[in-house]
Amino acid sequence: MSKIIHIELDDSNLPPPTPEVEQERKVAMFDLLEDNHFVLPGRDDREAPSGPFRLHLSIRERRLVFDIRTEDDAPAAEFHMALGPFRQVVKDYFQICKSYFDAVKTAAPSQIETIDMARRGIHNEGANVLQERLEGKAEVDHDTARRLFTLICVLHFGA
Repeated sequence: MSKIIHIELDDSNLPPPTPEVEQERKVAMFDLLEDNHFVLPGRDDREAPSGPFRLHLSIRERRLVFDIRTEDDAPAAEFHMALGPFRQVVKDYFQICKSYFDAVKTAAPSQIETIDMARRGIHNEGANVLQERLEGKAEVDHDTARRLFTLICVLHFGA
């Protein structure tokens, strides 16, 4: 099974999330565990670790850390990624989300739909950045990348 069956976010050093951020986190985690595609490649003539996997996401020393373990909690892989390539798209995503959450309260349905389309576009852009950054480290489909990007945004919120 090439999938994630458990996910943990190390948000212990982050400020408490807003209700909207917490809701995004819960939905992304639920959707991710319901349906995802996550494959680790073999390395150095070693066979690829097989899933299912347990994923621990954190930010350490200004780097995004993927700590991947097997179902029985044995280390499968760990990789660190610079946050720089994510900064602008995360900033744009938070700005459009704020506009969306504000619009839902007062705007006309057509305005909400327009903002939501822009929000999805930025979300897709973030997923694409993540897929590029994961190249050679892990294979994920677009929907899995979108959900992981949401979780990265949650971690980025306080970083």
